[in-house]
Amino acid sequence: MTSTLQEKNMFDGTSVAITGGTGSFGKKFVETLLTRYRLHRLIVFSRDELKQYEMSRIFPNNAYPALRYFIGDVRDPDRLYEAFRGVDYVIHAAAIKQVPAAEYNPFEAIKTNVLGAQNVIRACIERGVKRVIALSTDKAAAPINLYGATKLCSDKLFVAANSMSGGPEPRFSVVRYGNVFGSRGSVVPLFLKQRKSGSLTITDERMTRFSITLQAGVDFVIKTMEIMNGGGIYVPKIPSYRITDVAEAVSPNVPVNKIGIRAGEKLHEVMIPEDESWHTLEFDDYYVILPSDQWSTRGKIMMKKGAKACSPGFVYSSGTNDWFLSVDELRSMVRQGETEGVYSVL
Repeated sequence: MTSTLQEKNMFDGTSVAITGGTGSFGKKFVETLLTRYRLHRLIVFSRDELKQYEMSRIFPNNAYPALRYFIGDVRDPDRLYEAFRGVDYVIHAAAIKQVPAAEYNPFEAIKTNVLGAQNVIRACIERGVKRVIALSTDKAAAPINLYGATKLCSDKLFVAANSMSGGPEPRFSVVRYGNVFGSRGSVVPLFLKQRKSGSLTITDERMTRFSITLQAGVDFVIKTMEIMNGGGIYVPKIPSYRITDVAEAVSPNVPVNKIGIRAGEKLHEVMIPEDESWHTLEFDDYYVILPSDQWSTRGKIMMKKGAKACSPGFVYSSGTNDWFLSVDELRSMVRQGETEGVYSVL
């Protein structure tokens, strides 16, 4: 995912806001923008003042004068309206993401992930934001748990928001990708903790997952912000891994105990289900799921520019992916994370 000259300059002199800006993605996104661009303002919007304080120590205001911290919740439309004053670009990353937490607190997940998405959309329209990207998840494709269902609903809201805006701007799009390797709540920090006890636990030895690094996720969001026309769900082509290979990479020759698949968990994750294959386009390093009502117009235009229509019945699944990470590749990624101290702060 190489950067173009246009992409390198697109944020210069602009104001950018990110909801959920103190999370794993948010911190890497902020770091990347501060390193690459000359921003007018970069607004970190989140509800945890402690995380904002800790982040401000990493990015002090005297070194990064464009950075602003807004305490607020996406459930509060008035605070979003204040935060988005004069903002050009918005990345919506705030969500309740833990599957068990969403199952146990369903109303709270809906308030944040669905109603919060609606609040973000309305604030962006009212403030005249130019482009908006919402982060999705592989669990939103054919969801079997509440978290996935709320994110699917959020995806639908952001795609439909292009019709609500009543003009060429704002443009709304969605980025959907798989598990961020080594992020907070993922299997790698769990395995690293468990190996001290001399054994690891896995739910099912057949399990596979998509995998993307934080930096690759940030880079894809930036690329999508450049190329988006509004209304599509952008899906990067990324590798899969087998859960047993991750266990071997983290702690070779250590006993593994199978504990059974958890409620709301799949053996394999899907980012493009079969029912959406007929209005999905393939590019060299990503897919775009177009709104079905735009297939006959935008689809044909994009195919004339080099995109390929996915074959009927196509499914983009972690289990049938043609790109799997090897044990050696996974081990290298784990060691790099340990060297960088990633797992101690997530």
